[in-house]
Amino acid sequence: MGSTLLAILIVSIIGAGLAGLLVLSESVISNYGLCRIAINDERELTVQGGKDLLSMLTAEKLFIPSACGGRGTCGLCKVRVLEGGGMLLPTEEPYLSKEERADNVRLSCQVKVRNDLKIWIPRELFAIREYVSTCTRIVDLTHDIKLFRLELREPPTMDYIPGQYIQLLTPIYEKSREEVYRAYSIASDPAERGVLDLIIRLVPGGICTTYCFEYLKQGDEVKLNGPHGEFHLTDTDAPIVFIAGGSGMAPIRCMLYHLRNTGSRRKAVYFFGANKVKEMFMMDEMRRFESELPDFRFVPVIAQPDPDETWAGETGLVTHAVQRGLKDAPAYEAYLCGSPGMIDASIKVLLELGVQQSKVFFDKFA
Repeated sequence: MGSTLLAILIVSIIGAGLAGLLVLSESVISNYGLCRIAINDERELTVQGGKDLLSMLTAEKLFIPSACGGRGTCGLCKVRVLEGGGMLLPTEEPYLSKEERADNVRLSCQVKVRNDLKIWIPRELFAIREYVSTCTRIVDLTHDIKLFRLELREPPTMDYIPGQYIQLLTPIYEKSREEVYRAYSIASDPAERGVLDLIIRLVPGGICTTYCFEYLKQGDEVKLNGPHGEFHLTDTDAPIVFIAGGSGMAPIRCMLYHLRNTGSRRKAVYFFGANKVKEMFMMDEMRRFESELPDFRFVPVIAQPDPDETWAGETGLVTHAVQRGLKDAPAYEAYLCGSPGMIDASIKVLLELGVQQSKVFFDKFA
């Protein structure tokens, strides 16, 4: 019995010693010291090495577009790493074309700063600003989608193009030990430059959406940066087909306000999908656009109405409604917003109907 306890004690001591050595070695190995990041040969940052490039640039108020919070799943945070970036990682490969790889493009969230770096970022990113706002309105749209209205305080206005998005800062709270950013499309009337509407769907376990739904209150301060993105209407007279679902309503709503505000006479049709009647929202507002715009048609589509739900409109997949209802498709430009699966299915249908690939624009929610 005594020898057994002695053996257990010896093993425990050895295990504790090894654990201590691992912690010590990790702290030594991961201590990369001060590293310099040269940006566009015109600005240099000195940072403590060890973190990813995206978070380090964000800490220095250089806001690189990102829709996934640095998880490597959106492919938006691209920068050119000219020196010091190390090997391309397998997590980056699906998001980089052959041309981009040859041009030293990397996902900044996947590049660890271990030594001095030389990078290049698009000049327009230097103009991205941080904003302080106040949440002044929260509206339940469905059981898992809310509208949040933010009034900008500093700076008091934002110039953006309808279709762009902002990055919302989630502060440290009991379900997140660090600040994180998440991307949300602007849904408001662009004529109201001091107000931003965001349409957010609750993601179970999501850091930012949980904060917004369960912790954010009217009157609270909200920090964000932007605007970001290249999803916007072209300056043509071509007819428009919008396709969206759920919180994908956000940028389309903003674009519709823009068409109304500018007196556009472009023909437009909007196919909006939901699973159940109770998940359809902003119907009255879309009907108002039908009366305010000269040639606009709103087509709500319910995938599976419950037997006790009254619904006289389109049913089935939104893509099936597009197949049935889009006439003279080759003349159209298409603007899509929603989940990757919905967008991929919509693109397939549009191409089959004769819409040119170059005239299909989309914003995939990561």
